[in-house]
Amino acid sequence: MPDRVLSQEEIDDVFRNLRDSPQDDDPAKRAVPYDFRRPDRIAKDQLRAIHILHENFARSLASSLSAYLRAYVVVNLVSVEQLSFMEFSQCLPSPSCLVSLGMKPYEGNAVLEINPGLVFPIVEMLLGGGARSVLKLSREITEIEQSVLDGLFRITLHDLKTAWHAVTPMEFTIEAHETEPQLLRILAPNEAVVAVSMEVRIGDNTGMMNIGIPSSVVKMLRHKLDQQWSVRKSESTEKEQARIVRLIRPAKMFVDGRLTGPTMRVEDLMDLKEEDVLTFDYPVERPLDLSINGKVKFRGGIVTAGRKRAFEIEEAHKVV
Repeated sequence: MPDRVLSQEEIDDVFRNLRDSPQDDDPAKRAVPYDFRRPDRIAKDQLRAIHILHENFARSLASSLSAYLRAYVVVNLVSVEQLSFMEFSQCLPSPSCLVSLGMKPYEGNAVLEINPGLVFPIVEMLLGGGARSVLKLSREITEIEQSVLDGLFRITLHDLKTAWHAVTPMEFTIEAHETEPQLLRILAPNEAVVAVSMEVRIGDNTGMMNIGIPSSVVKMLRHKLDQQWSVRKSESTEKEQARIVRLIRPAKMFVDGRLTGPTMRVEDLMDLKEEDVLTFDYPVERPLDLSINGKVKFRGGIVTAGRKRAFEIEEAHKVV
C-alpha cells in the first residue's frame, strides 16, 4: 500500500479538532473559586460544640435573670455562625448597647450587644417599674442607665464564664462601652468572629442578645473543644446521673393512699338522713391504690405502725 501524504488542510483539521475537544483533565476546571475576603472556616464539629456550650449558658442566664429581675425570663439560643466582623457589625441595630469584653488569659476582645428593645424594659424594672407594656425606644443609653445595667452585665458575664469553664478557664471583663456598632474598633473588618444570637423574652418585651467571639480564640481552643465534647459523648453518664439524684433527693412528693369507690350526685348527698346506709361496693380484701403526685404507682393495704396508720406496699401498679 503506497504511503499517503496528508495535505495541509487535513493537518489543520486535526489540530483544530484537538483544540476544540474537551479536556477532562484540565486542572482549571477542578479549581474552586476562593474569595480572599472571607475568613477561614471553623469546623462544623467545633461550631456544634460552641452551640451546646451556649445552650447551657442560655438556660443558666434565664434562671439568673428571673431571680435578679423577679420576673419570668426566657432565653432561647437562635443561631451560632461564623461571619466577618464587618458582617457582624452590620447586623446589629443602631444605636444599641455594646460592650467590649476582655478574654483573659487569651488575647483579643469579644463583643456583647443587647438590643434597646430589651435594655429599656430591664432598666425600668430595675428602677421599680413593671415593664408590662411593650417599650419601643430607639435612643442612646445614658451614663446613668449604663450604671444601672452594671448588675445585669455582672450576672451575664458570670454565667458566660461558668459556661466556658467546661472548656477552659476564661475571665470576661468589660473594657469599653459603645452605642454605635461602627465605632467599635476592636477587630479588623475582615477578621472572622463566631456570632452567637439569643432571643430574650421578659413579659411582652422581646429583644436579641448577640455575642461575637474572635475566631482566632476559638481556633486556639479547638483541641479542648474536641476533647470536651468527645469525652462527654463517650462517658456512661453515671456521674451525671448521680448528680441528678443528688439534686432531686430533697424534693417533696404528695403521697395519697385512697379507697376509690362509687360516685354520687350532690342532690343525693343532700337527701341523706340519719341511719341511711351507703354501699361503697369495695371488698375488704381488695388492695388500695397509692398515688404519688396524683398518679397511681403502687397497690397495698392500710396497716398499723406503732400508734400511726401506714400503707404497706404489696405490688407496683401495672399500667394497661
